Amino acid sequence: MSALPTSADGRLSRRELLRAGALAAGYALAAQPVRAAAVHTGEEGLVAGPVEIPVEGAPMPAYRARPVAGESWPVVLVVHEIFGVHEYVQDVCRRLAQQGYLAVAPDLYRRVGDVTQIPEVGRIVDEVVARVPDATVLTDLDAALAWAAEQGGDPKRSFVVGFCWGGRIVWLYAAQHPELAAGAAWYGRLEGAERPETPKHPLDLAAEPLAPVLGLYGGQDAGIPLESVDRMRKKLHQADQASEILVFPTAPHGFHADYRDSYRSLAAREGWRRMLEWFQRHGGA
Repeated sequence: MSALPTSADGRLSRRELLRAGALAAGYALAAQPVRAAAVHTGEEGLVAGPVEIPVEGAPMPAYRARPVAGESWPVVLVVHEIFGVHEYVQDVCRRLAQQGYLAVAPDLYRRVGDVTQIPEVGRIVDEVVARVPDATVLTDLDAALAWAAEQGGDPKRSFVVGFCWGGRIVWLYAAQHPELAAGAAWYGRLEGAERPETPKHPLDLAAEPLAPVLGLYGGQDAGIPLESVDRMRKKLHQADQASEILVFPTAPHGFHADYRDSYRSLAAREGWRRMLEWFQRHGGA
């Protein structure tokens, strides 16, 4: 597949987007129904929309948002949740751009399938997520980071944030690139089965050189036991890492996802505030 023609900043025209089907509009099918009170951040004062990032093989669709004004913006890689780069992830990019960041959310599943159009979570896991190798994900994030630097981002102030599936990837990327400014992992799994696609997990990497990560977890998360979070915290402490873990006692998994019933406004707002402070502490906007 050849790359589609783009503007100077990599953005696709509306006609090109329709032809390519680069990113889905709206929320993923499996994430329905959507809460009426889901947050929507406008594009005023921003350059925001789908772009393409050159990678081996077909170009990688992504969503990018940054301020209209300024230059040398700090960069945030936004690693999507299990539902892909749908409206919620795109909105997170706009929220970060409103804070002065160049935020980029690459579609890290696109080599395997479009999860936004699969209506059942089980099928998403079996048909796509289980087939995505960590090594490929990390390489694609490298490509997104390099692309952001070419678009005016400051490579010396590079951050990463991820949710759910993406939260686990944040820990892995922080281990691969300890020179990153910082990361924020929202309820990312810390341990699991060793498979060819997922040879290591965050607990396996906690004692290695690691960029400072802020872990944000829910005390009522049915999929990530507190025992797992405690083991991670202990290993980080023993290795004298700069990372920190916060637990919101009454929050379930997905407590930042404002479009779902798992959303908990107090925990989500406080976690977001702490994340922005964490990034600022490490050289962010």
